Amino acid sequence: MKPLPLLFCVLALAACSSKPPEPQAKPAAAASTPFDALKADEQRAKDVQKLVDKHAEEQRKQIEAQQQ
Repeated sequence: MKPLPLLFCVLALAACSSKPPEPQAKPAAAASTPFDALKADEQRAKDVQKLVDKHAEEQRKQIEAQQQ
């Protein structure tokens, strides 16, 4: 029974070595997910809606200018 605690102590001391950790390679770019395409489509739709709203506002202003 006495060798077992001694073994644990040796392993604990070995695990706590003073060497700094080895530098890791930069993590790879985030992997694409199935939702990336959906998010891109959603953003494209929002951009189109903004454009449509802008044109509608310009057209409304032109109509108001003609009525005055």
